[in-house]
Amino acid sequence: MPWKSALLKPYASYITKKINRDSLKAIEIQEKTLLKNIDFAKNTLFGKEHSFETIKSIAEYQAQVPLRSYPQLKPYVQQFLDGKPNVLWPGLPKYVVGTAGTTGGIKHIPLSNESMPFHLKTAIHAGMSYAYKKGIMDMFDGKLIFLTGTPKLNHSGKIPIGRLSGIVNHEIPSWLKRSQVPSYQTNCISDWNKKIEQIALETKDQDMRMISGIPPWIIMYLEKLLEISGKNTIIDLFPKLRMLIHGGVNYKPYEPILQKLIGKKIDYVETYPSTEGFIAFQNGDPEDGLLLNVNGGVFFEFVPVENNENDRLQRLTLKEVELNKNYAIIINNNAGLWGSMIGDTIKFVSLNPFRIIFTGRISQYLSAFGEHILATDVDAAILRTQEKTKTIVKEFTVAPLIEENLKCHHWLIEFEKAPKDMNDFRQTLDLEMQSQNFHYKDLIQGQVIAPLQISIVDSQHFTKFLKNKGKLGGQNKVPRIANNDVLLNEILAMT
Repeated sequence: MPWKSALLKPYASYITKKINRDSLKAIEIQEKTLLKNIDFAKNTLFGKEHSFETIKSIAEYQAQVPLRSYPQLKPYVQQFLDGKPNVLWPGLPKYVVGTAGTTGGIKHIPLSNESMPFHLKTAIHAGMSYAYKKGIMDMFDGKLIFLTGTPKLNHSGKIPIGRLSGIVNHEIPSWLKRSQVPSYQTNCISDWNKKIEQIALETKDQDMRMISGIPPWIIMYLEKLLEISGKNTIIDLFPKLRMLIHGGVNYKPYEPILQKLIGKKIDYVETYPSTEGFIAFQNGDPEDGLLLNVNGGVFFEFVPVENNENDRLQRLTLKEVELNKNYAIIINNNAGLWGSMIGDTIKFVSLNPFRIIFTGRISQYLSAFGEHILATDVDAAILRTQEKTKTIVKEFTVAPLIEENLKCHHWLIEFEKAPKDMNDFRQTLDLEMQSQNFHYKDLIQGQVIAPLQISIVDSQHFTKFLKNKGKLGGQNKVPRIANNDVLLNEILAMT
């Protein structure tokens, strides 16, 4: 065994055992995490306003600290952006992540000296534990690529500001950085198309063992590699490729394209990072779902989605959650986010240990007719339809269509491999949607809405749309679903 994997194997064994121990003490660790964070921040502006020094339990915390959306948090954010220390967390943030808000505008999320290590450490430990369990530690003996945003940072006073994936590049340990590609200069290229081409040129002759990124941008990279190299499959180019790490979107709809490009079954590892904290990861166990990151500096709360419009939201802890219910996830972290409603929704698929699946965004929730459609519903329906019709869907989005004589769901689809019979594809997809969501089935069978309609767009249409919006690359992606037709019509109108 080459030296790097040999040296890392004992550490990977230790990390794997620690992850398992933590998962068995999740409820205890979570309570300790909250109380530790509260004690650390008790002398901050926020801590004094909410009497942190008196809080001795989760119940007291929930009674004294209300839930907040980003706009409600923004007055505090502006204060530390203006250079005021000790606002939400002691001192000034180490970094601030500038990220596009789902409803528009820029969100500024703090990263502290205490929270920053967990973002990187959790990602490394997740990959290491998975590799150890699967017996593929030799992936660390070759090159590893992270398709990220630019590592260039701006500043607000003394605080560096950038994208999370770019910021993480500055924190990668030296032992890992020696295996990392592409170069810093290539990573700084702002034009995503030029950046992907340069990355492909720089890496095509490397001994690539692991590729990490969100699926749409991994696909762009792999396609460019094949174009430049003239190879038929990625495994012809990188015969020792072991692992693909992905996050940000459900990879299942992209899986047929990835398998075709790669040309061989390799390990796909799903992670659930967010700017507010590293939430969950796939750790190599055979069970469904991702292991909740209970010891990552974040105390989690969960609000049942059906209650999210009530004046008094029900705030649950891990003690109180149930299987297969849709929850909005709430973050309380060691960077000063308190009762932060980040807009993500999840379901628990296991309570021992706590394993979750990402189900979508509160803002990306299609219920124009009372159907309560989640991103997981449309992802599952499109995947099963692809299998049944021998097609490959490259990208899609769904929105309601409401006209005087027609009410239905309108799908916008870009095909990698189009169906021979479009009507058969449409009918199959509609039946699969009925299978995934009984509300939708009732509406169809009751003739409240008509079967879905499909508009087909040309190859690269979604990519061109993101480029025109200045959102090509990094962690940007087109929402799967929307509760109105604004986004879909905007994409259709683009030429």
